[in-house]
Amino acid sequence: MKQRAKRDIVNLIASSCWFGAITGVLTAVVITVYKVCAEHVISASETGYDFLREHLIWLPLVAAALFGIAALFVYCYHKTPNLRGGGIPTSIGILRGIVAFRWFKNLIGTFFLSLISFLIGVPLGNEGPSVQMGTAVGRGTVSLFSKKHRAWDRYAMTGGACAGFSVATGAPVSGILFAIEEAHQRISPTILLTSAFSVLFARITSEFLAPLCGVSISLFPALQLPALSTRDVWLPLLVGAAVGLFSVLFLHYFRFLNSLFHTVFGELSRTVKTFLVFLLTLIAGLCSFSFISTGHDLIVSLLDGAPTLMMLLLILIVRTTLTLSANTNGITGGIFVPLLALGAVVSAILAKLLSLTGLPSEQYTLVLVLGITACIAGMMKMPLTAIVFSIEALSCSANLLSVIATAATAYAITEIFGVHSINETVLERKIKNLNESKTAQVIDTFVTVQEGAFAVGKQIRDIFWPANLFVLSVKHDPKRTAQVDQHGEKVIREGDILHIRYSTFDETQTKTELIAIVGDQTYNETVTDIV
Repeated sequence: MKQRAKRDIVNLIASSCWFGAITGVLTAVVITVYKVCAEHVISASETGYDFLREHLIWLPLVAAALFGIAALFVYCYHKTPNLRGGGIPTSIGILRGIVAFRWFKNLIGTFFLSLISFLIGVPLGNEGPSVQMGTAVGRGTVSLFSKKHRAWDRYAMTGGACAGFSVATGAPVSGILFAIEEAHQRISPTILLTSAFSVLFARITSEFLAPLCGVSISLFPALQLPALSTRDVWLPLLVGAAVGLFSVLFLHYFRFLNSLFHTVFGELSRTVKTFLVFLLTLIAGLCSFSFISTGHDLIVSLLDGAPTLMMLLLILIVRTTLTLSANTNGITGGIFVPLLALGAVVSAILAKLLSLTGLPSEQYTLVLVLGITACIAGMMKMPLTAIVFSIEALSCSANLLSVIATAATAYAITEIFGVHSINETVLERKIKNLNESKTAQVIDTFVTVQEGAFAVGKQIRDIFWPANLFVLSVKHDPKRTAQVDQHGEKVIREGDILHIRYSTFDETQTKTELIAIVGDQTYNETVTDIV
């Protein structure tokens, strides 16, 4: 028993702390620098649009520059395919082991291409790239500091993704929940500890660096919200229902635009389609900067007061179309805050309509905050993260029951209509595009857990096995002390023989990941091609 406790301290707690701490600190440094650059670039973008409105003679030159930038983006995507699209869906695919990537190229490419997107004004945010860069830092941590412990790769990347989300949004607990609820959709001691240590050290580092760099650690300013009484429960239910229905329409509209760009515009080159998105962004930005950019400033302005109902409807239509078109065409950038902006606009429209029926003006801001919460629960289908995020980032601690009611209602409506989250939809399309020319193989084999292997002492469910790998049975070595697992736990021991089956598009990579978990060995395989 003492030997097992000592092993757990060394293999679980110490390793989680080490990889989590290093990843958290490095991620905080990278994302803090990124936030500083993003603030300056977004400010320059707004100044540039103000200049263009007064000097339209420069438009042909700007349009030509946008075509050149589109060509540059497509070239970078050809060299590094995982730079395309939203940062969070890409990171989820990487963390689940179904998307391969090179961490350094991904880190540099995401950093600079997303900043160029911000300069153009494409309505994408910096939270997704922050998560993707945190994921890259996690892999870099293992590659640079601990090549002998490759099995910790996805745990460190998970910690980096959580740290990136935490530093970008100022919501550390939501960052940890992101790993549990969205990235891996399960909880285990190793996931929890590595994520917690990463977020902890990232938070400490960012609190030290933020004042020096002149950036805020919070995504939104502190809000003074009125507390709703029990008799006003209809309001959060109504907000949740309204944003939930909008989420259903939004996700169907996303599929429509995706089909449009791949059928009607399917004959056009990627460069031309990317240029079209840039050109539409330019035209919308010349009309109003509220139509474009990340959406953060739009949310802050809406919290202070809403424009006319007609302007809100225009912002909703234009931003929805541009954000989804940019994501459909794989332009680098995040969709987290842009989606929150859409939730804020929908709830602002609802608040405007409710004000005609006597909604107190002091409840306007609360309606917006509840709408943002419903957006996370509905469009992204992360109800627990939505609840915690509203408390951490949106000052909703006094309205916990209202927040729960809003998130549950929005999530229930999307479940009733059977729509997938935006992240899962984007990830599904990305995987299809990456593997469309490849042939999958099904491997059936037996492996033996070697002495000192990463898997020793861990339960099957706690291990990040290669993607699409299933442990069919475990046979304990009869020469070793046989024990019955407490509470039916499937704890792996040295000498155990695992019967496994997996499907893969890259057998070499899958073998590398498997050997890192069970120890170096050779094994026979039964291979079947999937036609």
